[in-house]
Amino acid sequence: MDRALLQRRLTERGEPAYRAEQVWDWAARGVTGYSQMTNLPGELRTELEGEVPFSTLELEREAKASDGTVKALFRTQGGHAVEAVLMRFRDGRRSVCLSSQSGCPLTCRFCATGQMRFGRNLTVSEILDQALHFRRTEPIDHAVFMGMGEPMLNLEPVLEAARALPDVGITWRRTTISTVGWLPGLRRFVDEVEEPIRLAFSLHAPTDELRGELMPVNERFPLADVLAECSRYFELRRRKVFVEYVMLRGVNDRVEQARALAKLLDPRVFKVNLIPYNPTGMYEGSSPKAIAAFKNVLGSARLPVTVRLTRGRDIAAACGQLAAG
Repeated sequence: MDRALLQRRLTERGEPAYRAEQVWDWAARGVTGYSQMTNLPGELRTELEGEVPFSTLELEREAKASDGTVKALFRTQGGHAVEAVLMRFRDGRRSVCLSSQSGCPLTCRFCATGQMRFGRNLTVSEILDQALHFRRTEPIDHAVFMGMGEPMLNLEPVLEAARALPDVGITWRRTTISTVGWLPGLRRFVDEVEEPIRLAFSLHAPTDELRGELMPVNERFPLADVLAECSRYFELRRRKVFVEYVMLRGVNDRVEQARALAKLLDPRVFKVNLIPYNPTGMYEGSSPKAIAAFKNVLGSARLPVTVRLTRGRDIAAACGQLAAG
C-alpha cells in the first residue's frame, strides 16, 4: 500500500500517530484487506477502503510452474508492467524475487528484461507490494532483488523497501541486492548500508572485452573498478560477495575462461553461483558437462562455487526471463 498516502489520510482525520503502524503491521502479516484489521475502528476501516487502495499494484495474471514457482504480472497505476516471482524449495524456503524497475535500461544481451522497453523506477510501496502479494498466500523468508531492473539505479527506494522486509518475515541476512556493476549506486551501497544485507554482482565474463559484448554497462564501468568496490565491501563489512555467472554455450563456458575467472576473483571475497542459462532467444545454454567442468576448475582453485537450482523455467520465471510476457 502507499504508506505516504495512508499517513496523510490518517493525519487529516486526526487519528493518533500509532494508527499507521497498526495498519502496516496487519498488512505485513498478510491480511487481504482493511476489514480484517480488528483493532481499528469500523468507521476508519470503511473509509480507508475507499480512500487508500490496499495495493499500489493491480494483479493482471499469475502463472504456476511445475516445480511450484509462481510468477505474478502486475500493472502500476500508470499501466507499467512489473513481474515478481515466488520460489518454493523442498527444504521449506519461500523466496521472492523482486523487481526494482519496470523494464531495465541497461540492455544486457542475454536478459529478456533488457530487451523490453524501459518504463520507470518503482516506488518503495510498489516494491513492497510485490512481496506482500505473496505474503497473503503463505509465509516468505528470503528475498532477492534480481527481478526486473538494476537496483543500484533506484537505490533509495530499494533500500527503504529492504529495510522494511523484516516486518514481512524476511531478515536482512536473507535479503540479497544484485547489481550488474552500476558503480555510483554500488559505492553508495558500500558506504552507507550497515545492515547485513547481502550483495550480489552479475559478472558473466572473466574479461572486459567479452563482458562489454554481453553487458554494455561494462564500457562505462570496467571490471577492475567494480571488483575493487566489491573488495571494499568485504573489507568494511566482512561479508562475501556473491558472483552470478550465467553459462552461455560457446561464449563464456570454456575451461580456459574458468581459469581466467579463478585468477580474477579472490576466494576470500567472492563466492560464485553458476547459472544454467534460461532461454530468451539470444543464446544457447551450456551443457551439464561444460558446467561441471567449469565448476571443477573453480573448485580446484579453492574458489567457493555452486550451481544454481533453476526454478520456474517453464513459465519464463527463471533468471533472465522476466519480460512481462
